[in-house]
Amino acid sequence: MAEIKNKIVTIFGSSFPKPGENEYEFAYQLGKKLGEHGFTICNGGFYGTMEAAAKGASEAGSYTIGVTIGDFKLEANKFIKKEIRCKNLFERITKLIELGDSYIVLKGGTGTLLELSAVWELANKNIIEKKPIAAVKDYWKDLVKLIDERMILENRDKGIVFLSDDLNEIVSYLKSNLEI
Repeated sequence: MAEIKNKIVTIFGSSFPKPGENEYEFAYQLGKKLGEHGFTICNGGFYGTMEAAAKGASEAGSYTIGVTIGDFKLEANKFIKKEIRCKNLFERITKLIELGDSYIVLKGGTGTLLELSAVWELANKNIIEKKPIAAVKDYWKDLVKLIDERMILENRDKGIVFLSDDLNEIVSYLKSNLEI
């Protein structure tokens, strides 16, 4: 992947939101804003918030990567410039985490929870270097508070996940933590 020179933001989120819905539009604006700041966008490559973020980034002239899985029998959305096809769900999650210089976790279900848990646990156990992780505050705040309380009890790092519902604040957080 030598053609990618910019920092990669891996975005996790739901495949269910449709154009016009708040979650879709938030992901679209996020992708656009990240693209305007020169980030490469990486996500699961399919629909919902994945499509929205890729569309926004693509319209801003940014490079987009979709990490898909054959098991779902779907094609990558039309805004993905490079598709990486994985054999199974765990290979896909590993690749999404491996590619990211940072991560954003949007609203989502069990798949998004699995992705957040995986990247958080790998950072928590120092299996991967700690990279910026931002999550939608309105949706994830209770879970993050609960896990941070446990981290205090276990004498581990808390505050690994940055919470915000503000697009500008999320982008500023990534830029300052990635030193760009």
